[in-house]
Amino acid sequence: MSNATQSIEAGGFAANAGWSGQLWLPGLIAAASWAATAVVTVALPDVVPWGSAGLFAILTGAGAAALVVLALAVPRLGAAGRTIVHYGPWFIAVGVWFFLWELTTAKFGWLPKPFFSPPHGLLAVYVAEWERLLICIGYSLRLWGLGFFSGIAVGFVVGVALGWSKGFSYWGMPILKLIGPVPATAWIPVTFYFFPTTFHASIFIVALSAGIPVAILTASGVAAVNRSYYDVARTLGADSRFLVLKVAVPASLPHVFVGLFMGLYYSFAVLVVAEMLGAKYGLGWYIQFQTAYSGYANVYATLIIMALICAGLVKLLFVGRDRLLAWQKGIL
Repeated sequence: MSNATQSIEAGGFAANAGWSGQLWLPGLIAAASWAATAVVTVALPDVVPWGSAGLFAILTGAGAAALVVLALAVPRLGAAGRTIVHYGPWFIAVGVWFFLWELTTAKFGWLPKPFFSPPHGLLAVYVAEWERLLICIGYSLRLWGLGFFSGIAVGFVVGVALGWSKGFSYWGMPILKLIGPVPATAWIPVTFYFFPTTFHASIFIVALSAGIPVAILTASGVAAVNRSYYDVARTLGADSRFLVLKVAVPASLPHVFVGLFMGLYYSFAVLVVAEMLGAKYGLGWYIQFQTAYSGYANVYATLIIMALICAGLVKLLFVGRDRLLAWQKGIL
């Protein structure tokens, strides 16, 4: 690459990033918002005590200092610097949000306790309850993992059968269409009769919520495979097993992943209800327990944990999809 081209690209990067001289201006603005949050947290008294205000001020102050450093160092970070610049507006938005959140809850009391909590109130929950929350996370991941993976396994097999076999589809698709619109939680009374423990009933509820969208989307994907693919494979001597495993399933994977994404979200939504069926630990159980005692700060802190876990799993699923379907780039 010529020096002229490098100069043009560097100039475009600087313009898009909001550079002024040697400073990344959005980074400085974000640092100012985070620093303002730290100052407000310790300088103004709380309407009611929440705890962990000092720790929150230290964390936001450290964030402000880190942003100042990034404002000076981003041009030297290459691809990582471009990623940081891309999320610059988010750094500003989060700092402003923390600032307004602190003022409206802890400092002015416009959003009163116990229905609303300031950010350092949620931090106090994590500091005081981290051991119990870790146990709850472990229990929830165990329940969700058993339910989700068993559900998508059964849903995938059923979906392939529905999409491949006209006879199976004749009898199975109407049943699936009848069960599909019914919320998984509506089957709770039935699960109490057929399953020996509430834990097994909870697994079934989560599996049902994840398996149905996978079955429907897989069946749609298999049925939509171009028939010319089968004709070419048969011409080359392929049997039915080869047609299913090597033609129908790979070609239907984009539909399968759509079903997986839907099943992931549905299963997390059902997880909270499933853990209310007599569980002794779990994030859903913890939410129910704290709600009964008006511990809404604990509830919000737990919801944030669940959102982060779900977002992380979705990210992993995206990575898995991109790697597994890399061979289809340029085809789809």
